[in-house]
Amino acid sequence: MSDSMPGPEAEPEVQADVESEVVGPSPLDVPRGPTGDAGIDALVERLGDVDHLGTDGHLEVYEDVHRGLRDSLTALDARQGPSPAPGAALGTSGRTRPLGDQRP
Repeated sequence: MSDSMPGPEAEPEVQADVESEVVGPSPLDVPRGPTGDAGIDALVERLGDVDHLGTDGHLEVYEDVHRGLRDSLTALDARQGPSPAPGAALGTSGRTRPLGDQRP
């Protein structure tokens, strides 16, 4: 037997794992390249704002970008050229004819 008493056990060192601790939002770092359309490029860049927001702020950004993209697509559907001639069917170059008048 030993006359010496064991001392208090040393507390294990607690090391903070800096990589596993999330202090704030971490960027997704999704690459974003130019599309060639300044309006669309601005909307795509707006998506980068979520990298600096908590998840509760993502919805506002996504809805804003979605609205902008939807508006851009709607604008593409708007007729840009002259109005079709009266009586012309959409997608044709002239007046519609009754089926009996059409030749094979």
